[in-house]
Amino acid sequence: MLLSFRYINHQITPTQQNQRSYPYFHLRRLSLPSKPHRNPILSLLSSSSSAAVSTRNVVYETPEEAKEGDFDVLRDDEAERYNFDGSFESTELKRFESPAVEVKELDDLPEQWRRSKLAWLCKELPAHRSGTFIRVLNAQRKWIRQDDITFVAVHCMRIRENESAFRVYKWMVEQNWFRFDFALATKLADYLGKERKYLKCREIFDDIVNQGLIPNESTFHILIVAYLSSSGSSCIEEACGVYNQMIHLGGYKPRLSLHNSLFKVLVAKPGGSCKQHLKQAEFVFHNLTTHGLKIHYDIYGGLIWLHSYQDVIDKERIESLRAEMKSLGIEESAEMLVSVLRACAKEGDFEEAERTWKLILSSNNKPPTQAFLYLMEVYSRIGKPMKSLEIFRSLQKRGPPNVVSYYKIVELLCKAQETELAESLMVEFVESGMKPLTRSFIDMIHMYYNLSLHDKVESTFMRCMEKCRPNQTVYSLYLDSLVLTDKLDRAEEIFNQMHADEAIGVDAKSCNTILSGYLASANYAKAEKIYDFMREKKYETESPLKEKVEYILSLKHKQVETSLSTKLSKEQREILIGLLLGGLRVELDEKKKKSCAVNFVFRENLKIHSFLKRHIYNQFHEWLASKLMDNDDENIPYQFTTVSHTYFKFFADQFCPQGQPVIPKLIHRWLTPRVLAYWYMYGGYRTSSGDILLKLRFGNEDVLRITKSLKANSLNCRVKKKGTVFWVGFLGSDAAEFWKLTEPFILADLKEFLEAGIESSNGSSKTSNVNLSSDDDSPPN
Repeated sequence: MLLSFRYINHQITPTQQNQRSYPYFHLRRLSLPSKPHRNPILSLLSSSSSAAVSTRNVVYETPEEAKEGDFDVLRDDEAERYNFDGSFESTELKRFESPAVEVKELDDLPEQWRRSKLAWLCKELPAHRSGTFIRVLNAQRKWIRQDDITFVAVHCMRIRENESAFRVYKWMVEQNWFRFDFALATKLADYLGKERKYLKCREIFDDIVNQGLIPNESTFHILIVAYLSSSGSSCIEEACGVYNQMIHLGGYKPRLSLHNSLFKVLVAKPGGSCKQHLKQAEFVFHNLTTHGLKIHYDIYGGLIWLHSYQDVIDKERIESLRAEMKSLGIEESAEMLVSVLRACAKEGDFEEAERTWKLILSSNNKPPTQAFLYLMEVYSRIGKPMKSLEIFRSLQKRGPPNVVSYYKIVELLCKAQETELAESLMVEFVESGMKPLTRSFIDMIHMYYNLSLHDKVESTFMRCMEKCRPNQTVYSLYLDSLVLTDKLDRAEEIFNQMHADEAIGVDAKSCNTILSGYLASANYAKAEKIYDFMREKKYETESPLKEKVEYILSLKHKQVETSLSTKLSKEQREILIGLLLGGLRVELDEKKKKSCAVNFVFRENLKIHSFLKRHIYNQFHEWLASKLMDNDDENIPYQFTTVSHTYFKFFADQFCPQGQPVIPKLIHRWLTPRVLAYWYMYGGYRTSSGDILLKLRFGNEDVLRITKSLKANSLNCRVKKKGTVFWVGFLGSDAAEFWKLTEPFILADLKEFLEAGIESSNGSSKTSNVNLSSDDDSPPN
């Protein structure tokens, strides 16, 4: 039975009158100013507590907003992160003021039939899904008006059916009698934001702005918190944009907790990946200063930490921050001093590095390993590699050195071209049994190449292949050496091997290298084939090589086509289907309604995705909207987008018609081994006992359709829904059958992480360890 409520002193309280079949509300008529103002009165509907900033206990509701906390394997813990003190967190309990929602009392309605219909809508609508929900509302168009539908939306919010309230609001906006209600939009946006439904909250926020109004302070604050609580790839940038609007457009003074939470997220990732946030972090610091708020010492430390990772070090800014800390009596922590030492290493500032090192020693009996590494780099920059080696040996005396310290000393000795010392350290590194070794082998090959020791380039390459997995950079360096020494047959063999091996691949650099070799040896037929391949993949050809090739083609009376008709290959189509099953989405181009683009998104905390992103980048290179000059793994972003094209519209129509993810009816024809392999690599998981789980974010009927298709291909599986995610499980011998089918298409670098039947260190071979009984959104254990 529905309760009735009485508004008293700006609160909703239950009344004892509950005699009728419809919700009986005693509502006081409240006038709402025609324009929103800066200090609106408390809402009658407000049951909001403070919007204190918290990034915990996030509630996910939609696939778009639930950026999966699904599985977390193979984290890269080598990257340095800034560690915040526990006292940095702050919570403010002061309520926000928000405008009151004007709602008529039902007793004021003279028609009994209207009261009955409104009661029926309040009861029925929350129980229906989207399609039926809209049909029910459409059936009321003849009689329902703004006041009536506002009453329904208010009721849905009161019973915490905010999703239903949002649907009512969206339907209301499309009606010809609609008048924008600032108070209702503000209240609904605030409720949705508190549930971390940032997409819907942002949609209403934009509606308010598009009306020429300034959103309420609570809406700004709650939307920023919702963004910060999400792990979406673009949420940090969106939060920063709303934060800047809050200050520039709204003229508000954000609370201390909001400043601190935004700053913390800006420096939460490893330094190399968050250095672009320096300008925003400085803006947060500026606002803290100008608003007279208390600045925590971690704000100073975080700013210095960000400055130390910049390509160009602003020494004056670092010095001014340190001076300000000193004037406030804030003592520099060891982590701050390490940041200063990092900046000195980039600048080669020996004197400041010496002073900082002494401070680190005086403040800490056991300096962190990073401090030793940066000091080694300082000495290397001033031309004292032997001093760097001495520091490395002192680091060894503290305990066994780690992989990163070997990386650094081998790199510094190679840059100084100390061949004998570098070779001895490399032998020591290999014999230590530590891995991976690839980075140091690359440094060695670089050194030999620069010294024109091409025999040693070859021997180091062969040794690297014995000890490490295939790597594109290693192959490219060896290819450069072979072309330079006119060993074209061997160069052609290496290039073909790179092209054939999906774990290596070719890029613009390697294509230009082999093209230059063919042109230098007057092998114009092969040069023409490579040139055509480069144009097909849209690799940029170096200007001298391009001029020479086009001149040769002109002598043959061949006209170079200005553009080639690009089509998706069979392999690309199968890869795309596999990624779409794993959670990838195709986006409609709003300007060109018949075109779509694919937004490739990979998770930074998964090593599997760090390997896969380079492979996908190379596979779809000719389709990408923006291309990198250097295709090193570190430079390839974790998110990149194709150009908008009609070819991708087919996949959008099949997998996401009308914006809703579905499994195509023809999926049984498309489930090839390659499709399954890429589904596994992008959205799959191997349990500790060696079983295989595949993630699906589709409806019940879609999952049933795909499981039938799998079983038709003799792949037995089990399915369990956990939260918003279905997990398709292949257990025991079924996992072995799945692996046997897909293994030829799994990238070589990923086979040891994904092979079925291999137990982790704490795993068990029993399939009973796979738990498909809980209801959360994480993978089964």
